[in-house]
Amino acid sequence: MTHADTLFRPDLLDKYSANGPRYTSYPTAVQFTDSFDPAHYRRAARGSGDLSLYFHIPFCDTVCFYCGCNKVATKNRAHARPYLDRLKRELALQAELFDTTRPVSQLHWGGGTPTFLSHDEMTELMAATREHFNLLPDDAAECSIEVDPREASPRAIRLLREIGFNRLSLGVQDFDPRVQHAINRIQPRELTETVLAAARDSGFKSVSVDLIYGLPHQSVESFSRTLDAIVELAPDRLSVFGYAHMPSLFKMQRQMDEAALPSPAARLAILERVIRKLTDAGYVYIGMDHFALPGDELALAQKAGTLHRNFQGYSTRADCDLIGFGASSIGKVGDVYAQNARELAAYAEAIDSGRLAITRGVRLSADDRLRRDIIVQLMCRSELRFDAVEAAHGIDFASTFAGELARLAPMERDGLVAIDADAIRVLPPGRMLVRNVAMTFDRYLGQATLERFSRTI
Repeated sequence: MTHADTLFRPDLLDKYSANGPRYTSYPTAVQFTDSFDPAHYRRAARGSGDLSLYFHIPFCDTVCFYCGCNKVATKNRAHARPYLDRLKRELALQAELFDTTRPVSQLHWGGGTPTFLSHDEMTELMAATREHFNLLPDDAAECSIEVDPREASPRAIRLLREIGFNRLSLGVQDFDPRVQHAINRIQPRELTETVLAAARDSGFKSVSVDLIYGLPHQSVESFSRTLDAIVELAPDRLSVFGYAHMPSLFKMQRQMDEAALPSPAARLAILERVIRKLTDAGYVYIGMDHFALPGDELALAQKAGTLHRNFQGYSTRADCDLIGFGASSIGKVGDVYAQNARELAAYAEAIDSGRLAITRGVRLSADDRLRRDIIVQLMCRSELRFDAVEAAHGIDFASTFAGELARLAPMERDGLVAIDADAIRVLPPGRMLVRNVAMTFDRYLGQATLERFSRTI
């Protein structure tokens, strides 16, 4: 039996497929409330340890029909200047709350399309970041940026390396021309090859590629050709997401022909091909949608048991305090999650008034912290040792979670998990369904809540 056979069990994937969170946080953003008091965030900011900074750049030159991100589609590059000026003011506001000698070991620009900013504007934002925060040197920090190959020339890639980025994430989704036309993202393979070559020539430590399966007109054969091309390009990491068709939430998805979407059976067949192609090519399955070459830091962190999870997905860094900058960005500081205003106008009004743009959030209870710890352990280490949880939280696991252990019994019978007196272990067939395992410990889930999330498979 191959490694792919142990991971991919179509009978179990079909049985357990359901709507559920991706658990980039617990509680999830669905539990954030408008009544959140930003004073909780200010108090939490007095902590210690490493910092992580996230900047949301919402602008896109064109809109991809599948996208569910918070974005502003515009060809007017002049919109970037006032937004950049407000990011710089927000940097100053946030710096007043934190001990800015705390090292910044992780930085990420997402979007939208961060390279919508001009070269001078990107340089300016990175300089302002260094002015207000203690960004560690290149060999000690993970500085990543999401790049649309249609927006990034080799010169732009060299500039990104020069100003401090050492990791790139490239959006590809699919190389098939018919699929690209259906999703309004025309991106010839040559563009991606050029950007990836420029990243390697410029000394980027890691390059990741994003793919999506379940898009209109995809088939096992067509996506297999995309996978062959990607394997040939050999990025260090891959994220292969299942498309979540939620047109009631994301109106642009209505621009795609729903009848052209692959059937559930076709989606599973495509996913099987993904698992086989990538594992046969030597990629390590990290979890959920993520793969990495054996020498990549993500695979090494998984092997060492130091893998973590944050709003950008799986991470090699320890549990840093995360500061979010820009419209809709989310921070995690101590026992608090805080989200900025989603709309540009509301974000601008807050920053122009000299106050934080936080409009929603949640302060974690002791029970939240306990369950977050459990979910992170399951998703990042595929194992939950009861003694460690008991020591950290002062509980008796078996009595506290008797109901959850009972609900895991069917998964144990199906071979997704193994449970004994000491631990829960996620077995190979359960690794692709780890979201379902984690959901057992989520006390907030209800039918109305579940409809807000994508399918687990």
